[in-house]
Amino acid sequence: MRILFLGDVMGRAGRAAVSRALPQLRDAWKLDFVVVNGENATGGMGLSPDHAKGLLEAGADCITLGDHAFDQRPMREFIAQEPRILRPLNFAKSGAPGQGARVFEATGGRRVLVAQVLGQVFMKQPYCDPFSAIEPVLRSHPRGGMVQAALVDMHCEATSEKYAMGHWCDGRASLVVGTHTHVPTADAQILGGGTGFQSDAGMCGDYDSVIGMHKDEPMRRFITGMARARFEPAMGAATLSGTYLETDDRTGIATRIEMVRLGGRLPQAGPAPVDLAAPGS
Repeated sequence: MRILFLGDVMGRAGRAAVSRALPQLRDAWKLDFVVVNGENATGGMGLSPDHAKGLLEAGADCITLGDHAFDQRPMREFIAQEPRILRPLNFAKSGAPGQGARVFEATGGRRVLVAQVLGQVFMKQPYCDPFSAIEPVLRSHPRGGMVQAALVDMHCEATSEKYAMGHWCDGRASLVVGTHTHVPTADAQILGGGTGFQSDAGMCGDYDSVIGMHKDEPMRRFITGMARARFEPAMGAATLSGTYLETDDRTGIATRIEMVRLGGRLPQAGPAPVDLAAPGS
């Protein structure tokens, strides 16, 4: 199976990049399943129902969220109506709307588990333990058995915690990929038990910024310790960042993993060249 995971979509620039590129990538790379992290897609803080619909129409099979899952209040009701959107399993002890894990159907009727958990280290809130949250989900959905692939979005700050989750899920997940820090890491690899891993997929947004925000206000706060204005998403040319994975349907093992960087300022990377400027490429 050919799977694409796209990192945090950041504001209007990120949404535009996904809407423009994803239909071409599905065709050019013959993708079977696409996951998009959309938790910063609306003004850099959360995801609105309208913007969620736009990402799904562009070709996302599943949208994951994160610690900003419900910053846009209408999402609290919309997520209950739209099963293709997932919030973290351990977002709250009880009462959070929506689901944190779900089995989706990919091309050819193949089944894909997608789950998301929030880390605890350096996060603003003391979320529930992500390791105990993901354990029963993986145990009840063995890869190569009940599902042909199992994907885990680890949404957190600390690289060490992301690596720990990768090793915790190794041999049971097909992919563990980090989100939240908006910077793509150069460590895409297949772990010993056949689990693909990248500690952060990066963001889909303007990298001439401070992790997706227009530079002036974050720099002012770092330098002076004083806030003067709201953070605003940067609006320059966006880089589409993520992780490409190929898996074996019989076992769910990752057989190939590649970093994805397309358009914008960063050096380009991916499983095969794609000219996003050429219609139909």
